[in-house]
Amino acid sequence: MCISTGEAAFNGTIAYCGRQHHPVHGLIHVLGYQNTAVNLADGPNAMLLHLPTRYLTSRQFLPAGRAGDILHRMVAAVEHAAAAAEGIAWMSAEPQPVQVFDHDVYTVLLAADPTAVPAALRQVPPHRRPDLDADLLRFYADHFPDHTIAVCCFDNADARRAKPLLLWYPPLDPDRLTVPALDSHTGKAPDLDAVVPVDHWVLLSTDRAPADRGTPVGYPGDMRHRLRAFLPDAVVGRHYGQGQALPNGDFTIGHHDLLAGDLDRIERLRPNHR
Repeated sequence: MCISTGEAAFNGTIAYCGRQHHPVHGLIHVLGYQNTAVNLADGPNAMLLHLPTRYLTSRQFLPAGRAGDILHRMVAAVEHAAAAAEGIAWMSAEPQPVQVFDHDVYTVLLAADPTAVPAALRQVPPHRRPDLDADLLRFYADHFPDHTIAVCCFDNADARRAKPLLLWYPPLDPDRLTVPALDSHTGKAPDLDAVVPVDHWVLLSTDRAPADRGTPVGYPGDMRHRLRAFLPDAVVGRHYGQGQALPNGDFTIGHHDLLAGDLDRIERLRPNHR
């Protein structure tokens, strides 16, 4: 359900994108991403996510802490509702070419230029350091200009469930909400002409929605205030699975269609070669 640097199985993907005006950071998008990863490669592996923002640092990754079930709570809220119904400057300096840091079970590399990643791999602990195919990195450089690439390195062959990746960023297009969902689990560049099986919950929110739009999410009472400030009061969502197959691509929807509650306007977005 995503792109990996080696053979892997990813199940039960939950992808969330929310649009909000944060009191400190201005208009931002918040991304949540979680799945169950099984590393089938002989050595370390990595999950790659392309994020529609020019600027991203480790400070924008939000620790889930004790609230590791945040995205599952969003899914539960949407499932329950379906059953019942039957601007401000935020960075003081330019980011480094490749930033390397630990987050939950991952060692994360953030790069505006994917081709700069191999030189930074020596900073990744050996037990998490994957082999990276040069053609895969060139694919990202050619198809996702102005994006930030996150290489999330792991070695958890026991299918350990990681806490969700949660992060915020100033988006390239504030009025289009997109979650990465390109599929390739072989370590090679994805086949953009392929039809691939899907196993996704796609969750969305906007703080401009009417008060009665969406399903309220119940969060833990002891959640840290800093994290809660980035999370929505209510979400809408749709499940893609049960034997479905879709053209390879990301999930995307315009903010106007989200405000209208028209989830039929969620599309699969295939990148173009620049």
